[in-house]
Amino acid sequence: MAVDAHDAAASAPGMPQLDFSTFPNQIFWLVVTIVVIYLILSRVALPRIGAVLAERQGTITNDIAAAEDLKRQAAAAEDAYNKALADARAEAQAIAAEARAEIMADLADATAKADAEISAKAAESAARIDEIRAGALEAVEAVARDTAAEIVATLAPTASDDASIAAAVTARVKG
Repeated sequence: MAVDAHDAAASAPGMPQLDFSTFPNQIFWLVVTIVVIYLILSRVALPRIGAVLAERQGTITNDIAAAEDLKRQAAAAEDAYNKALADARAEAQAIAAEARAEIMADLADATAKADAEISAKAAESAARIDEIRAGALEAVEAVARDTAAEIVATLAPTASDDASIAAAVTARVKG
């Protein structure tokens, strides 16, 4: 029996894929399945995948174009900012120079005014000094006359002529 079981197992068909008698049938269904898969993929799946890829490519292209446009706008904005900054600096320097010139003009006016006041006060002071000097000379001359008259009266009581004493003192005081 062991021999019969072994012969039965050997004569029994094995895996159907390896059975040569079913090859034409298997090849037919393989071709039909591949054609159906091809038709489904080519008509439904691949166009959808292609559309998605095209949409992605379009989005990427649009995003790149938008980024380049934004980059150009940013560069233009930066240039405008730098120009505005340079203009503001130039205007600030002009305002500062104008203010400096105005301050210098005011300072020059104030200095001229102060110099004029100082000159006027100096002239006034010189006039007062001259008056004081003249008054002092007159006072010195008067004291000298009185002193000379007293000295002459004390030394020579008979020679006390006021006119000659005044003339002598005046001549001596003047030089």
